[in-house]
Amino acid sequence: MYEPRRISSGYRGSPGTGYSVLVAAAKAPRAAGPKTASTDVSTSGSGPTLSLRALGRATLARQMLLARERTTVLAAVERLVGMQAQLARPPYVGLWTRLHGFAREDLSGALQRREVVRATLMRCTLHLMSARDYLQLRAVIQPVLDRAMQSVLRERTDGLGLPALISAARGHLQQKPRTFEALRDLLVEGDPEGDARAMGYAVRCLLPLVQVPTDTPWGFPAAADFALADEWLGTAIPGGEASPLPLVRRYLAAFGPASVSDMQTWSGLQGLREVFEQLRPTLLTFRDDRGRELFDLPDAPRPPEDIDAPVRFLPDFDNLVLGHDDRRRLISDEHRAAIFLPNLRILPTFLVDGRIAGTWKVEAKKASATLVIEPFTAVSRPARGALTEEGDLLLRFLEPEAASFAVRVAGASTTKPRRTSKPK
Repeated sequence: MYEPRRISSGYRGSPGTGYSVLVAAAKAPRAAGPKTASTDVSTSGSGPTLSLRALGRATLARQMLLARERTTVLAAVERLVGMQAQLARPPYVGLWTRLHGFAREDLSGALQRREVVRATLMRCTLHLMSARDYLQLRAVIQPVLDRAMQSVLRERTDGLGLPALISAARGHLQQKPRTFEALRDLLVEGDPEGDARAMGYAVRCLLPLVQVPTDTPWGFPAAADFALADEWLGTAIPGGEASPLPLVRRYLAAFGPASVSDMQTWSGLQGLREVFEQLRPTLLTFRDDRGRELFDLPDAPRPPEDIDAPVRFLPDFDNLVLGHDDRRRLISDEHRAAIFLPNLRILPTFLVDGRIAGTWKVEAKKASATLVIEPFTAVSRPARGALTEEGDLLLRFLEPEAASFAVRVAGASTTKPRRTSKPK
């Protein structure tokens, strides 16, 4: 079994294994090695070549997917540099599959204590992020939000009067948290001829906001209230130009070895080649099978490529699926269309031997719940057994009120669904 490295000191004194490993790696001394140009592909070559399997195992180790780890929700969220949270439930599943003994209330409690926030961040999408990371990284991500606003609204921003709009939105939210629908209605009252959708999107991109958690099962209702981030966290949100250097190190710790374009795809930031060049003296470089240059922190885990990888279930929009431009370390190109749908939906998936091998869904009817596992290709009998066992645990986590549970592997016509009942 894979044993994650443990370093005693945590992030700013916080307990937990995960983040302390990343801090140690990020602060590692300069590594000796040849230098090359800052393009993803170079004919000169630099550093050893890593196979796709080796890259996959390195990423799985950092994503806590080679073994469930005993650490806190806060440390895990920081280790992952946030978790995609476009939907409310996926981060709960993502933590369940990564952490030993995770319970739903562990994340809900961190949200209620304001240790973790849900806000618009990387790629201009909702993420969970620790409060302290949000304070440090919100300004780094602002260029992503600015570009998204201009890309979506284009000339519609011309008549918005952005300074007055942001001031008005802040005034309404200072009164109390509100849904975006309610906020747009108030903004239109002040500007009846205004473009309500454009005003709302501009506010979402320019004004630091967080969503307000509730006691609903997955932390947030479908239409959650938004609050001013500075008032929710009780401190000013740093603004102005911010260096992406710390975020690059954090990304490599969570997703490396990786290329410049991998980092840009994950974050939504552009023009990071120069930043990687600034960091080059402190990083190791490798090559992938196509000759692309990859960067990594010297002390980050890179386990042997033949190490076992257990079956794992990943939620919709999981970090692992969205962390790279070149995703071949985890999924074959011919299978990408099966999980990346045209409406920007990204399906929940599962891993077999460290690779994304299919999708899953839950069918709930009255008092029964069934997990349907749909492999891309036939899976071996041992893999089916492991998927069924792990799937039963996932189903009980997702549907605790069900009286009976079943796991069905699509295409496995020779086996009956495994059915179990809740202990009396």
